[in-house]
Order: sequence, then C-alpha cells, then structure tokens
Amino acid sequence: MPTMNHTIQAIHHVSLLVHDLDRSKNFYLNLLGLELDLSRPNKGFEGVWINVGQQQIHLIVEKEAGYQTVAEAYGGRTRHFAMTLKGLDSVIKALEQAEIQYSASRSGRPVVFCRDPDGNVLELIEQSD
Repeated sequence: MPTMNHTIQAIHHVSLLVHDLDRSKNFYLNLLGLELDLSRPNKGFEGVWINVGQQQIHLIVEKEAGYQTVAEAYGGRTRHFAMTLKGLDSVIKALEQAEIQYSASRSGRPVVFCRDPDGNVLELIEQSD
C-alpha cells in the first residue's frame, strides 16, 4: 500500500437523484427543517444545494424512468446517508403527520430510517449530549 501524504477530513456533500425537485425540496426544507444554499451556480441541469451543518445534500433532477432501484423496506441494510439531530421525537411526529413510513433501528439505538420522496434512504440519529 502506498504512503499517504494527505488526510481526508470530512464528507463535503452527498448527491441524490430526484424526480420532482419541488416535492424533494419540500421534504428536506419543510419537513426536516434544513436550509437552502443559494450559492449554487448554474450547472446546466436542475438541482439545488441544501446545507446540513458544514456539509451539504445536492439534489440533482433525473427524470429518466428506472434511474434508481428501491431495496428492502428496512433502510439499515441498503445504501443510505445518515444525519445526526436533536429532537428525534419531533421528526418522528412530522414523518407520521406526513404519512411517511419509517422504521426504528434494529439495534435499539435512538435511530430511525425513512425514505425521501424518491426512495433515497436517510438514517436519522439522535445525538447524545
């Protein structure tokens, strides 16, 4: 293995393919309470950047049928990204009010998995103090 002269420090962003940008923005901005980053340049395709602390979620519009496959119902055993938060009970209530299915972690940790409107799996982890 070669000697590394660099150190990767953090995840900068996660890019997700979405079908309906307005529906996805509503989920991330209004239901989860994240913030739109208005500094996204014109990239020649539809999308938005959303701030999550020091990282971002990039929503990229892909209208092609079959652009994504949806795996099993339990999100913990499929491709997903995770966000820490405070107030997991409040997020669970918002998911229930929006009739979005979620599942608790099988480990018993204060974690839930849900899917955004395009089937991307999110892991929401209650951050301990």
